[in-house]
Amino acid sequence: MDRLLAGLLGFLLLASVGSHAARAPDQYWKSALPDTPMPSSLSQLLNTPAGGTTVNVGWGGVHVDAGHGKPGGTTVDVGKGGVGVNVNPGSGKPGGTTVGVGKGGVGVNVKPGYGKPGGTTVGPRGKPVHVNVSPFLYNYAATETQLHDDPSVALFFQEKELRPGKKMTVQFTNTVPGTKFLPRSEADAIPFSSEKVPEILGRFSVSPDSVEAAEMAQTLRDCEAPAAKGEKKACATSLESMVDFATAGLGTSHVRAVSTVVARPDSPKQEYTITGVKRAGAGADDGGRLVACHAEPYAYAVFACHQTRRTRAYSVSMLGRDGTAVDAVAVCHADTSGWNPKHVAFQVLNVKPGTVPVCHFLPQDHVVWTRSG
Repeated sequence: MDRLLAGLLGFLLLASVGSHAARAPDQYWKSALPDTPMPSSLSQLLNTPAGGTTVNVGWGGVHVDAGHGKPGGTTVDVGKGGVGVNVNPGSGKPGGTTVGVGKGGVGVNVKPGYGKPGGTTVGPRGKPVHVNVSPFLYNYAATETQLHDDPSVALFFQEKELRPGKKMTVQFTNTVPGTKFLPRSEADAIPFSSEKVPEILGRFSVSPDSVEAAEMAQTLRDCEAPAAKGEKKACATSLESMVDFATAGLGTSHVRAVSTVVARPDSPKQEYTITGVKRAGAGADDGGRLVACHAEPYAYAVFACHQTRRTRAYSVSMLGRDGTAVDAVAVCHADTSGWNPKHVAFQVLNVKPGTVPVCHFLPQDHVVWTRSG
């Protein structure tokens, strides 16, 4: 009986410690940004309290989160979602894996539109799998497969198109569940280097020849790559580090953090009509400075953040053909002279670097930070 009681007390102690650790990022946000509401795209990545214990089996590993299940209960989730194989790439269900065959080879997107640049791994049958180029990393050239198959290509447009009544056919991809923020103390204790890939994959029980392994390795390479001309960049491996990068980049703690919000998060690609456009945040007085953070595929929540200048952010109200309302975030880059000349935006819009502002909508799990007021 004593052993049973001791074991129970030990489990409750671990759950309590885990619960406090899970709440730490939220507490840090409230302390550092007391006047800034947290967008749902970030709050849903927290292991928020509900009194239970959650066991998530994803990326090959087992993760126990205190306070994520139903009150007083235990929730067990296996995997990150179903696996959908589609003839039309990028149209799989949220949380699934989309496999697309294009002229450039076989492209695999775990999250539609979030393939990684240049990464290649060998699948179970010995065939190479090419991981698509991320359109939000401006140092990279687009692949042929991306131009034909990546749904995020449609997110790019010219600033002159940003007006009420304009119709655009796009898909605002949904945040894929599964990965969560780690408290900074835990994230900082885990190796985050391309030199440590075997150790990292082993820690999270990720098969070295899997798509997940290729994406994780490419995320590490992206994080280690130099920033584009005129930018500052860093990869945030915790919510706390994202807050620090954003406030340092903007030079103030009086900030706004916004994401695209879709009334029906699983809405398909369709025609949307712009019903309203409003300038958001940074203005000419600070050089059009803002910080954008893009979700990256990894074993836990990681964001590639970069501070840009001569950039304008907009809040765009849109209405889909099926009646779905969207509050989209759009970013327009006035200076693209430092981008790769073969970046997907230039090829889709048929423009040259540094000639016209290039704009894009943000998917639902990306965040734009601007000065408030």
